[in-house]
Amino acid sequence: MRADRLLSLLFLLQSNGRMTAPDLARTLEVSTRTVLRDVEALSSAGVPVWTERGRGGGISLVENWRTDVTGFTTHEARALFSGAVGTNDPQRPAWESAVRKLLAATPAAHREPFRRAAERILVEPLGWRARQQDPPHLPGLQEAVFSARRVRLTYRSAGARRASTRSLDPVGLVAKGGTWYLVAVTATGERLFRVDRVEDVAVLDDPVAADLPDLPGVWARLRAEVERQHVPGVAVRLRVRPEDVGLVLRIADAQLVAEPEVSGTGEFLLVAATFRALPAARAVLLGLGPLLTVLDPPELVADLVRTARDVLRTYGQADADRAEA
Repeated sequence: MRADRLLSLLFLLQSNGRMTAPDLARTLEVSTRTVLRDVEALSSAGVPVWTERGRGGGISLVENWRTDVTGFTTHEARALFSGAVGTNDPQRPAWESAVRKLLAATPAAHREPFRRAAERILVEPLGWRARQQDPPHLPGLQEAVFSARRVRLTYRSAGARRASTRSLDPVGLVAKGGTWYLVAVTATGERLFRVDRVEDVAVLDDPVAADLPDLPGVWARLRAEVERQHVPGVAVRLRVRPEDVGLVLRIADAQLVAEPEVSGTGEFLLVAATFRALPAARAVLLGLGPLLTVLDPPELVADLVRTARDVLRTYGQADADRAEA
């Protein structure tokens, strides 16, 4: 436990400057004599700590002296402040190391709640059965973002046959729904790049522009632009028994673009839901079969009838073929 206390003492002096022995004793919850012994131990270990008696005196480190051994490394500080999440986040090891150092700097009486929170809370950003993405060029983009340097990016857009190469100013990185995005300023304006579509990245020596916009503002604008480009969806009205509503909505949830509305009382309820597209609605609702009745739109009803007939024809012919065999 003494090693933890020495580390805590060092952190206190680094963050607060000069402190009196009684103040350190109260913070560390030890006696003043113990603090003085610990200061002597630090001095013997080569730490430039000194004491000054009298009014205005106290214990302090030599001005501007910092330790890179017991303080945060660059990677630890980045991971801590950028919020590494999930067990597979590439910054997770550095984040865990930073948390351990924070715990060491916390007074013993207050350490256990923090320790339990770190041990008992786990954030997993991916949904069930979602494919874990480990974009190979994410570390290079992180280095560019952290060092505020321009990058030369080789990127293949969705549907493009060939990748293109461009130089840009990285504004920041955003993790959304298990997918990483690079927010950047290019020669043509603000752009969004999926990191898993990056084929190569070179961090240049040139610094980014001094007047780069803030990341939250650019992300909000680009996200709104992407959402506006999406098809508004297909509004569907369903008739469902009350006991089946929960199951229907759980199965359909991944294909909905808005919160469904449920109304009515009695034997059947009315569900108003907006699906991403007609094929998505058909695939979900056809599989639910007798659990519901589609009331609107007419084109979806006609599509369901046509698809059901095709399925019946296919499997009816298969039954006939098996009977002849």
